[in-house]
Amino acid sequence: MTSRLSPAVTALLDDPETIKILATVGADGAPHAVAKQSLHLGEDGCLHYLELLESSTTNKNMVRSLWFDGTVAITLAHRDGRSVQIKGRPIKVHITGELFQRHYRALRLSDPEADLASVWVIEPVAVTDQNARVRREAEAVRHPHFLHLDRLARAQ
Repeated sequence: MTSRLSPAVTALLDDPETIKILATVGADGAPHAVAKQSLHLGEDGCLHYLELLESSTTNKNMVRSLWFDGTVAITLAHRDGRSVQIKGRPIKVHITGELFQRHYRALRLSDPEADLASVWVIEPVAVTDQNARVRREAEAVRHPHFLHLDRLARAQ
């Protein structure tokens, strides 16, 4: 089920100061998380990830996720404290065609030496606010008895 990204998440994704981490899983189950600034929102409401290296570990893991209906996680983190995690499913990869060509031309304008191996389409399925304050408040509601003893003593 597709999860629509809120305007706040879209703004975070579009902000050039946002750090974007894409986490995939290898055949051995090992996680692989790397900064990928080439993630952005496509017109279709899905995330588009531009893979620049055909032989990269991320690309191999993305192929595996596509074949075996796996998921990926994308973390967006800003220095102002905003942070979200987007879980998604790779649903398509473009290696030619109009979408690929559009991204390839834009990429070459910003970096004439760049190559484009593929454009991955990732369907967002869940979005979680990872801001520390927001997470603490949510956990306090879900687990009101999970308190450190020093916090309990201070509350007395």
